[in-house]
Amino acid sequence: MNGVIIQFFHWYHKGNLWNEFTEKCEYLRNLGFTAVWFPPATKCVLGQEGRGYDIYDLYDLGEFDQKGGIPTRYGTKDEYLSAIKKAHEAGISVYADIVLNHRMGGDEGETVTVQQVNEENRNETIGEPFSAKVFTKFLFPGRNRKYSDFIWDYTCFSGIDIIQKDHEEIKGIFKIHNEYGTEWNQAVSHQFGNYDYLMGADVEYRNPYVVEEMKNWIKWYLETTHVDGLRLDALKHISVDFLQEWITYIKTELNPDCYILGEFWKSESGKISDFSDKINDMISCFDAPLHYNFFEASKEGKNYDLSQILKGSFLEKKPVFSVSFVENHDTQKLQALESAVQDWFKPLAYAVILLSEEAYPCVFYPDLFGTEYTDSKDGEEIKIIMPKVEVLPKLLEARRQFAYGEQVSYFDHPNCIAWVRKGNNEYPGCIVILSNSEDGYKDIELGKENANSVYRDFTGQRKDPIETDENGKARFVVNSQSVSVWVKV
Repeated sequence: MNGVIIQFFHWYHKGNLWNEFTEKCEYLRNLGFTAVWFPPATKCVLGQEGRGYDIYDLYDLGEFDQKGGIPTRYGTKDEYLSAIKKAHEAGISVYADIVLNHRMGGDEGETVTVQQVNEENRNETIGEPFSAKVFTKFLFPGRNRKYSDFIWDYTCFSGIDIIQKDHEEIKGIFKIHNEYGTEWNQAVSHQFGNYDYLMGADVEYRNPYVVEEMKNWIKWYLETTHVDGLRLDALKHISVDFLQEWITYIKTELNPDCYILGEFWKSESGKISDFSDKINDMISCFDAPLHYNFFEASKEGKNYDLSQILKGSFLEKKPVFSVSFVENHDTQKLQALESAVQDWFKPLAYAVILLSEEAYPCVFYPDLFGTEYTDSKDGEEIKIIMPKVEVLPKLLEARRQFAYGEQVSYFDHPNCIAWVRKGNNEYPGCIVILSNSEDGYKDIELGKENANSVYRDFTGQRKDPIETDENGKARFVVNSQSVSVWVKV
């Protein structure tokens, strides 16, 4: 089976997402989607305005009256569970987005010792340690200890970005001194000197009680939701030691088949590979380097060397553990990692991830359905229109019907590349050809078993059929800045 994921949300998504998925589930199944990545279902500090990443209570999936109401941005717990059930009935696996790094919206303040650090080099301290009030006590009064009576306090956190001193609020990055240390955890990315801290109240995974609680919680979550996998957020900032222990616990004691997909955002595939090695290959990772290749290719147009489109990608380095994507909620316009692939290049990028032999592709919601949204940047309100990629359903169908078997690549020209999928006993295979410049072509020999055969462009971009000669050879063509998928009639 040619598995393919849909990221069923974007940053500006509006409306009840769980019910929307339930309505669109059959359509997604018919397109060939085998898995759905849902956003975090947990209650946020911003309540229904939160996207799921400003996490408050892991046990509240839209069940308790906390932070302004019962539902999350995406709906209630019952609607979430119904969407998962609907997915399973359609044969679609569900990957839940999990935020392990931080908490926000503490219920009570505590007076603790803190020390400010340089935001550009978190190993460099600013001034001496001092006492301050921090909101690190999480009591979850709306839940009233249902499912867990664990109380989070300052010993559960290593850092915070807002403190109160002499009744004045001060913002920055502050280490919290507790019994587990006065320095950052070293088992994290060393960007900015040490990247333990990202936002909010940073979870202290050297505290064994925190580790135990996170094991108890994931057991509850998997048993409650019956999801098939986890997408783990912001892994550069989380202790590798904790991740090894926690993922091993999931795989050995809860569900050995639980699929684990991590966001370890690096532009160098070697660093992603090193991280994957440290987790003993129990985790797949998003291919950020390939996304950046697509981004650069879309900007440079015909000046980009298409034959190098996979160079430096995680797909090239460690394909079994790579998840390829064109764009996501972090890279879309007006977001922190904005690197939106230009519309003209998206069909080519999707052809690469959907029709290549080793890729496990993830499709972004707006690219399938289109969307519009408004946000402000530098005080100016900006409207963004993301049109759907019109050829995308055809490429998905081509993946499901034809993209099987050994791949033979023709990455031999800077503006026009192609590859052949040879097919297997059940599926016939296809020829994929891309151009980022003028009309292009490739002379391809398919063998005498395909002599005098007629091929048509499954995408409909080219109307005239192509016939192979007595040796099974033909010149396959593609329109300017386009993709064609040739299949045997």
